[in-house]
Amino acid sequence: MSGQDPWPSVLPPALSRSELALFQSLVEAEAGIHLSSAKSALVANRLSRRLRELGLTSFAAYHAHVTSRGNEAEKVRMLDSLCTHETSFFREPRHFELLRDHVFPEWAVQAAQGKRPRSIRVWSAGCSTGEEPYSLAMEMLEAFPKGSGWSLEVVATDLSTWAVKRAEEGLWSIERARSIPPVLLRKYMLKGVRTQEGLMTAGPELRQFMRFARANLHAPATWPLGPFDIIFCRNVLIYFGTEARTRVIQGLLSRLPETGYFFLGHAESLIGITASARSVSANVYTPRPGPPLPSRE
Repeated sequence: MSGQDPWPSVLPPALSRSELALFQSLVEAEAGIHLSSAKSALVANRLSRRLRELGLTSFAAYHAHVTSRGNEAEKVRMLDSLCTHETSFFREPRHFELLRDHVFPEWAVQAAQGKRPRSIRVWSAGCSTGEEPYSLAMEMLEAFPKGSGWSLEVVATDLSTWAVKRAEEGLWSIERARSIPPVLLRKYMLKGVRTQEGLMTAGPELRQFMRFARANLHAPATWPLGPFDIIFCRNVLIYFGTEARTRVIQGLLSRLPETGYFFLGHAESLIGITASARSVSANVYTPRPGPPLPSRE
């Protein structure tokens, strides 16, 4: 009957192995992300709503729709649906301690000696909803406050257009404040009132040197222009296939000078991937050879 709901039940159609294989190939080709067979339920759950909106009755039909000529917008939407957005402020605190206690003081001394410019560019690659880049911005401002003569820039990118929009808005539930040190929370975040009660937003001092854009790590042509002094690419490459991960890492390292730092997530490593970087701390690398940084007691 015309106009009848193609899904009389609330349950989505089943995702067959062959249909999963279609999306596995498509997602890996487009974004470098490897979807294992264990992700079948996740794929079905995240794509089923879009099938319903389009009136499609199978995942194979949706795959045909996504891959049809001139349908790039739908392809981006599909990738948005499959992205994972788990993040928090100051996640993996030792990385921020390293910046605060070693990297930034070292650069301040070098700048005073005329050995480096008074500028820092940071790329948060895989920024999700913004907690990571804003955490970096807070640490940078603490080390190099306004009026100190330093030029600061944080470039934040993500594959998900939805996540980039959320990050640029800089608006979160007040519950997210729990992982922000109280002194930084009071200094850089604003508490929402009236229609924004229960929310917090990034203050203008943080926003002034932030830049946001969509970038696909599997497509270097979409990357922001380097070089950068610091690149955070944490808990992103674990979702990539081996070949794609290697290509991305080599590309990211090429965006760093010899004095730059490359940060990975706690479950990630460059062991067996490249010999062109040296570990200086847990999950932190530099393109230059040199001794490890002092450890904290």
